[in-house]
Amino acid sequence: MNILIQMAWGILISGVIASAAYRSGSLSKSGVVGAMIVGTTIFGFGGWVWGALLIVFFMLSSLLSHYKATVKAHLAEKFAKGHQRDLSQTLANGGAGALMAFAFFFFPNPVVLAAYVGVIATVNADTWATELGVLSRRPPRLVTTWRPVEPGTSGGISLQGTLASLAGALAIGLAAAIFLAIDHILGGTVNTFLESEGIPGGVLLVLPAVIGGVIGSLFDSLLGATVQAIYYSPTRQKETERKVDADGTTNVHKRGWRWLTNDWVNFLSSLVGMLVAILVWKALN
Repeated sequence: MNILIQMAWGILISGVIASAAYRSGSLSKSGVVGAMIVGTTIFGFGGWVWGALLIVFFMLSSLLSHYKATVKAHLAEKFAKGHQRDLSQTLANGGAGALMAFAFFFFPNPVVLAAYVGVIATVNADTWATELGVLSRRPPRLVTTWRPVEPGTSGGISLQGTLASLAGALAIGLAAAIFLAIDHILGGTVNTFLESEGIPGGVLLVLPAVIGGVIGSLFDSLLGATVQAIYYSPTRQKETERKVDADGTTNVHKRGWRWLTNDWVNFLSSLVGMLVAILVWKALN
């Protein structure tokens, strides 16, 4: 498909989805801009299979952010932002994927596709771990010291959250395999390109997605427990990722690098998931 046509489809599809997400409260106005930038780039340079994986991530993560929202409402004070994604969040979650799509257009190699799947699997795994892990009846434990911490604490992990992370990564791997099979049926070039390298469709993308996604998600927790910027709210007497409370009160910096916000943590974690997916892909081929 001509790049201009793909770009046009990317603008149209990402615009429709972003508009619907804005109306449902999943995206802010700046988030709409970010979603359209990421979506147009991935659809335009990667094609429909790449774009479909992005849609799967976005739709599933949006649904989970609203799942039992009232139960999770009391934890909102711990997170830097709510479930409404803004520009920086959309770029943090999809920026690395957009770069991979751009690279794939000029250097069409299966390893680039594996890298992209690793990125999307990581951000999906991390989202599932957060949205479902905080609902665990058992308190999470800090990944570095294993001491119990409050739900929602940066760097805290639980069995439920880890299993959710695994399921989120697997969902992306299976989606990739299914979309590539459909692409083959429709006479597309992506799956044929993979098969020309001796790969049975997208089946071998599942393992890189799972391993890359889970390790990327765990790396997110490691950064959260060590070097992510964490503040202390004197008003609420609790740790938080927020530099400023909702009421405008400036919180006290407690630990971590001030520049390393949750958005940067998500972006760096997606890069780690990408690198792990590449290594697994290389090991399988």
